[in-house]
Amino acid sequence: MNRACPSPHIQRTRLRRLAHEFTRNKMLEPPLSLNDLEKLATEFLMVYNLDLSLRDWVMIELHNGVWMDTVASIPHERRLLLLPKCLRNAADCEGEMDDLGLLCHNCGRCVIPNLQQLADSHGMLSMVAEGFTSVIELIRQHVVDAVIGVSCIDSLEKAFPLLVSHAVPGIAIALNDGGCHNTHVDTDYVAELLPQRIDQTLNLLDYDQIRSEVDKWFVPENLSQILTPATDTTTRASLQWMLSGGRRWRPFLLAAVFAALSKLQANDFPEEVKRAAVAVECFHKASLIHDDIQDNDLVRYGQPTIHVRYGQSMAINIGDLLLGEGYRLLASLPNKEHLAVVANAHVSLCLGQGAELSWHPDQSITIQDVLQIFRQKTVPAFEVALKLGLLSANGDKSTAEMLHRYSENLGIAYQLKDDLDDISDEHTVKPSAVKAMQLEHPQATSDEIKTMVSQLANEYHTRALAALGSIDSFELKRLLFQATEKILGT
Repeated sequence: MNRACPSPHIQRTRLRRLAHEFTRNKMLEPPLSLNDLEKLATEFLMVYNLDLSLRDWVMIELHNGVWMDTVASIPHERRLLLLPKCLRNAADCEGEMDDLGLLCHNCGRCVIPNLQQLADSHGMLSMVAEGFTSVIELIRQHVVDAVIGVSCIDSLEKAFPLLVSHAVPGIAIALNDGGCHNTHVDTDYVAELLPQRIDQTLNLLDYDQIRSEVDKWFVPENLSQILTPATDTTTRASLQWMLSGGRRWRPFLLAAVFAALSKLQANDFPEEVKRAAVAVECFHKASLIHDDIQDNDLVRYGQPTIHVRYGQSMAINIGDLLLGEGYRLLASLPNKEHLAVVANAHVSLCLGQGAELSWHPDQSITIQDVLQIFRQKTVPAFEVALKLGLLSANGDKSTAEMLHRYSENLGIAYQLKDDLDDISDEHTVKPSAVKAMQLEHPQATSDEIKTMVSQLANEYHTRALAALGSIDSFELKRLLFQATEKILGT
């Protein structure tokens, strides 16, 4: 365990200063993944010849150094001071606990009322509660944008994955001792952090608002204006299919990348971005129709599939119409690079689908064969949306290269997690990671196979976040950290 806290106070103060200088000299843009923080902490410990037992504490302060300016750019009234109830004098505390936390009576027997009054003097919210789950909900509800949280290293270790995955602007302050009663914190450090403010105000993009805006593009009155008029069976069926089911991740990612790089709010999207987003969804919906035919799936979104409803020949035609609609919309855009990005992805997807369809359950297949199919078939679906958002915002080539690496690892992680649903299907007719692992490890149990696939999925999840390390746009990194969490369902 690496949960030691430096002692005495003068040593903690010195190491905090060194950690913050360390991150400042590296010019790191938040957020950072846990893997990145662990590497930085290991490097820091080696540079200053510190004991490995301090690694977790150092990770916390490196995290603080990376987020310091971001938190300082958020208005005080949008920040929250979160304190643990273990700071109180347990024997003499007059406060009461309710669903929201401790109702302090300001008896003066501990530091809690002093810290809350200090936060209040700067216009900050404060609460005394255990854990960061409630804070995440406050951020989701847009009550606050940033948190300065005090907690023990054990609790912070549990909370860090939650904070990192949601890219929450925040500073964490570790308690000086463990246990759950009568703990202590460096109040001078807390008092130093609370008033910090820089002139540049950071107005965080509201990605829930962007998602709501994107959903408006897929209502009948909007789609009917840019798609071919629904006057016959093919066009009516294609319109209804575009309006049905799914979370519309691809158009959302396109719009969100554009907003992150352009620093525009949800109601500022130009018509070109809306048309590109609808085009991406056209391609996705067409691929689902064709996939369902090829896989002989009978249900999609809880309803009969298109080929069940209209017959196979008409379903192929409906899918082909949607492909044509997508290319027609892209051709209407001023930047013709959109067409090249989608055409290349289309070819890759078909090659991946072909490799999948040509495999027979009696054939051998390795995990590397399966991963290559994922690269061709699943990865382009994510990369197209991200790159079209980048193109719409006139992003640079270095960001495009990063998005490619991110998409590759995200797509593989997504498909590996999806394949875990096949763990009990011994008669699958599709090449999956589960099937490959079963062939490579014939003596392994189902639980062991599941563990292997899960570990591989987690590895690619980590790689996806690592690919974001070189991005110099805070909003783009924040978006993709949040999107990774939601897409992979971690």
